[in-house]
Amino acid sequence: MQEGIERERERESRWSSPASVLLCCVFLSESTINFSHSLIFARRRSVFPATMRLVLTGFLLLLLVSAPLFVGAQKAGSNSTRAWKTLTGSRPVVVGRGGFSGLLPDSSGVAYQLGQMLSSPDGVSWCDVQLAKDAVGLCVRDLNLANSTNIRSIFPKGAKTYDVNGVSMTGWFTVDYDSSVLTTNISLVQALYSRSSMFDLMYGILTVDVLPKLNVSHVWLNVEHDVFFTEHKLNMTAYILTISKNITVDYVSSPEVGFLRSIAPSFNGSKTKLILTFPDSASIDPSTKLSYNSYLKNLTFVKTFASGILVPKSYIWPTGADRYLLPHTSLVLDAHAAGLVVFASGFANDNALSYNYAYDPVAEYLSYLKSTDFSVDGVLSDFPVTAEVATDCFSKASNRSSVLEKPLVISFLGSSGIYAGCTDLAYQQAIYDGADILDCPVQMTKDGVPICLNTTDLVPSTTVSTSNFSSLLKTIPEIQQQGGVFTFDLTWEEIQTLRPVIESPYGFQGLFRNPRYANAGNFTTLQEFLAFTKNHPITGVLIDIQNAAYLAQNQGLDIVNSVIKALDSVGYNQTKQRVMIQSVDSAVLIKLKELTNYTLVYKVTSSISSILPSAIQEIKKFASAVSIRKESVFTLNNYFTSGLTSVVQNITSANLTAYVYDLRNEFTSVYSDFFSDPNTQAGAYLKTGLGGLSTGFPATAKAYLNNACYDLENAPLYKQIPVAGSLLSYLLSNPPPAPAPYASLTNVTQQALPPVMQRPPNTTVPSSAPPPQPPSSASGILSYSTIFYVHMLLLLSLLLQA
Repeated sequence: MQEGIERERERESRWSSPASVLLCCVFLSESTINFSHSLIFARRRSVFPATMRLVLTGFLLLLLVSAPLFVGAQKAGSNSTRAWKTLTGSRPVVVGRGGFSGLLPDSSGVAYQLGQMLSSPDGVSWCDVQLAKDAVGLCVRDLNLANSTNIRSIFPKGAKTYDVNGVSMTGWFTVDYDSSVLTTNISLVQALYSRSSMFDLMYGILTVDVLPKLNVSHVWLNVEHDVFFTEHKLNMTAYILTISKNITVDYVSSPEVGFLRSIAPSFNGSKTKLILTFPDSASIDPSTKLSYNSYLKNLTFVKTFASGILVPKSYIWPTGADRYLLPHTSLVLDAHAAGLVVFASGFANDNALSYNYAYDPVAEYLSYLKSTDFSVDGVLSDFPVTAEVATDCFSKASNRSSVLEKPLVISFLGSSGIYAGCTDLAYQQAIYDGADILDCPVQMTKDGVPICLNTTDLVPSTTVSTSNFSSLLKTIPEIQQQGGVFTFDLTWEEIQTLRPVIESPYGFQGLFRNPRYANAGNFTTLQEFLAFTKNHPITGVLIDIQNAAYLAQNQGLDIVNSVIKALDSVGYNQTKQRVMIQSVDSAVLIKLKELTNYTLVYKVTSSISSILPSAIQEIKKFASAVSIRKESVFTLNNYFTSGLTSVVQNITSANLTAYVYDLRNEFTSVYSDFFSDPNTQAGAYLKTGLGGLSTGFPATAKAYLNNACYDLENAPLYKQIPVAGSLLSYLLSNPPPAPAPYASLTNVTQQALPPVMQRPPNTTVPSSAPPPQPPSSASGILSYSTIFYVHMLLLLSLLLQA
C-alpha cells in the first residue's frame, strides 16, 4: 500500500544522527528502485543511451562500496537508542478491557481469569464501574444494562428514561436496582452481536471487590458517568476512595475532569495513577462544560491532576474517509513533553482495521508501540494476548532464526491480500513481504500462451463481465457449474485489454481488500513470471497446473508441455532455486515425474479428516508432498478447535511433506482459539508439523516465523500457541456435540491424460519479465538495506547487458 505506515514515517523523519544516516540509506534505496524501473522500461523501448549507462554503472559501484557504511551506521544507531520511546523508557502496559472481552462476555469472571492467564505479569484488567442503588460498585461494560446483560427478559417492565449528559436515554440502569438483585438474577451476554454468543448467560455480574479473588493482580477502574450518579444521589468519589483502601487499584480513569480533580488530593503520593480519558469524538465535558479539544491544547493543565491520558487510537494515527492512514499526529510527543503518559484505546482484533494493516492486528499495534518517533505508554484492548505478544515478541526479531530450519512461506497468487492476485504488483509485494516461494496457477489462452491466473474463469479476477467479451459467457460442467468467460476463449492480447480485480472473499461482510488499488497491476505470462522470480533471492516457485485433460481433449492445448518448455527456456532446469509443480490431477504429476526432476505436490481440494494408507501409497508413486485445505487440519466445534485430524500425521509419517493453502488474515476466517489473530493462526498450523503454508498475506506468516518468541522454550503461557481443543475444554466442562467429521481421502488416481487435440499453430509472445513496481506494505519484512542491495545488483546486471 503506497500510502503505508513505513513511508509516512520516513517522510516525517527528522534529519538528525543517526536517523539522518538511515534516511539517506532509505532515499538511496528508493532512488535505486526507481532507476531500476526506468531502466527496465527503457531497455524494452531501446532508448537507453550508452553514456547514461556508463554514468549509472559508476554511480552504482560507488553505492555498493559505500552501502556498508550506511548499514553499519543504521545498526549502530539502533543499538544506541532505548528499546521503548515511552515517557519513562519502560515497556508499554497492556490493559484488557473487561478481561478478555473479545472472546467472552465483558467483565465476566472467566473473562478476567483468561485475560490474566494470557497476559504478562504486568498486565492490567479494566473494570467499568457502575453504582447500584445501594451504592455498591459493579463491573459492567455500559451504563445501560440492556447492552450487555439479559435484564430485558428478567425485568421486562423495568425500562426507564433518563437524561445522560444532556442526551435522553431509555434502558435499564444500575441505579434502579440493589446490587444483590443484579448479581443474583442477571447474566452477562456478549456486548457485540458480531462476536460469539456461545458463552452468553453463563456468568453473572461481579462486584468490584471480587477482582482480587480472581487473581487479578493489577486493576484499572474506569468511572464514566460521575455526574449521572451524583444526580441520582450516589457518591462515586466516596466509593472509589473506600474501595481503593480495600483492594489495590493501579489506575483510576474518567472523562470527567471534575471527578478526577475531586479525588486527586487523596491519591497524592500513592501508587494509583489518575488518567483523563477522551471520547471518540469532540464533545463537552459535563463536569466542567469545557471542550475536550481545549484539554488537548492545554496538556500542562491536565498534568495538574492526572498522570496521563487515554485517547482513541485515531487521535494518534487518524484515518481518512476511505480507511487509509493519514500521517500520525504529534499528540504522543506533546503529551510526553508535558510529562503525561499516553494510553491508546479502541484495539480489537475483530475491528475493521485500516487497510494499511492488511487485517493484521499485530501490525497495527506495532505502529503505536514501535513508531519511528514514539511509543505509546499502553494500550487498551479487547484481546490483550495479541497486544502482549506484539509487545514482547513481534517488536523484535528472534535471535534463534539462524539456527532453526523454518517452514516455507508460500504466496497464494502472490500477495493477493494486498493486490489483485497473479499480477505483477502482487508478485513484487510477495517478494517484499519475504515469501520463500512464489506461486503461479497456470491457465492457457486461446493462442496457446500460458499465463498466471487463479482460475481459467476470468469473471472473478478481471473486468471481463463489463467488457465486450461478456457475450462469451458459457457453462462448462467439466470445469465449474456456474457460467464463466474462460481464458482459452480469448487471446493473450485480448486478455491484456482487461483490468485485474482484487478478490475479497469476505467482501459480503464488509471486509474488502485494499480497495484503493482494487484494479492495480498487470497480468503476467508464465514466461514473465519465471524470468522475474529467477532474478530474485527467493527459495523457488510453485506452479499449479489445472484442467489439463479438458484443455488437451477439447481445446488442443498441452498445458503440461507448455509449463516444461517455459521452465526450460528461462533456465529453471539449471538453477538452484526450487521448482514445485502442483496439481489436483494425479495423471499430470505422473507425466511430470516421467519428464522432469521437479518437486511434485498433490493438491487435495476437498476437506478431509484422514487419508487411508492405500491412498498415501498411491501418492508416494508420483509426489513427495501433499497440499491440503485449512479445514483438514483441525476438528471443529462451533468454530473452536476440538482437536487435530490425522491428516498431517498421515502425510508426515509416510515421509511426505504437508502444506496447507490459502490461509487468510480476515478475522472472520480465523478460528476462535486463535483470537481472531492471523499470526496466532499461522503458529497453530505450523505447530502441527506442516512443512509450510500458502497465504495471500505472506508478510504476516513471515513475521510470525521471525518473531522473538518463535519456538521459544519454556515461554510464559501468553507467548505460546494454543493447543488444539484446550481453550474450549477450559471454558466449557460440557462442550456441545461436535459435528460429524469430514470424509477420508480414499482414492487419488485418475485416468491418464488424453492425447492433445490437433489445432492450428499457436502464436507466441516475447519473453520478458514483468515491470517491477515499488514495494509497499504496512507490515513488510525485508529491510531497506536488503532491498537496496538487491536492486543495485539487478541494476548492474542490466547495465552490463544493455
